[in-house]
Amino acid sequence: MAVNLRVVTVPELAAVSGLVHGFEQRLGPAGWESREDGRARVADALAADGRLRLLRQVHGTRVCHAPWEGTPEGDAGVATTAGELLGIETADCLPVLIVDPVRRIVAAAHAGWRGTLAGVAARAVEAVVAAGSQPRDLVAALGPSIGACCYEVGPEVQDAFGPAGAHFFRPGPRGRAHLDVRAANRAQLTAAGLDGGAIHDVADCTYHLADRYHSYRRDGRGAGRMISFVGFR
Repeated sequence: MAVNLRVVTVPELAAVSGLVHGFEQRLGPAGWESREDGRARVADALAADGRLRLLRQVHGTRVCHAPWEGTPEGDAGVATTAGELLGIETADCLPVLIVDPVRRIVAAAHAGWRGTLAGVAARAVEAVVAAGSQPRDLVAALGPSIGACCYEVGPEVQDAFGPAGAHFFRPGPRGRAHLDVRAANRAQLTAAGLDGGAIHDVADCTYHLADRYHSYRRDGRGAGRMISFVGFR
C-alpha cells in the first residue's frame, strides 16, 4: 500500500481473497491538508485496486448503490461489482464495513449518534440482502470512533434513544451520560441477522488517541477526516 496512506485493518477481513479494506489513521495535524486534498490522496493510493466512491454524509440513512458520480447525499453505500471501493469519512463517528465474502458484495455506513438512532447500519444490511446476500454470510467491522470513555452527550440524546436504548449509556465523571455508539451498532447488526461472532472491532477511541486519529470533539471545526474503505479489487 502507498506510503501516503496509513491504515489499520481487521484480520478477518484481510483474510478474504481479493478484498481491500482499511480504517485510515492520520498522517498530520489538524488542518495539514484540505478535505479535497485528503480525498485525492486516498483515491490515488487506492487507484490500483479500484475507484474510491465517497458520499455527502448528512447523518441520515439513505443508501447509495455504486457506481455513482460525484458525492451524492447519503450515509451508506453498497457495491456489487469489483473495482468499486466505498469510502466513509469520519472524525469521531463510527465507520461500519460489511462484507459478503460468498457473493462478493460490500457495504459501508457512517454512524454518528443520529445515524445510529435512525438505523443506518441496519439499512446497509437490508441493501446487501436485497442485492442477494444472506445475513448469516455477512462479516462486519466497526472502525475507530469516539469511545464511550469520552463520548459525553446531553439529555436530548438520551431522550431520543428512549427506554429501549438506555443500556447504551453509562454515567460520566461530570454527571452527564456517555454514549456507547459501538455497542448500539453491534446490537443493530445482530438484530439485522448477523452472527455476533462475525462482527469485529477496531476499538480505538479517536478522541483519546490524538497521535493516531482526527477528532471533531477534540479539535473542533478544523479537525481533519479519516477515510475508511472497502471493496473487491
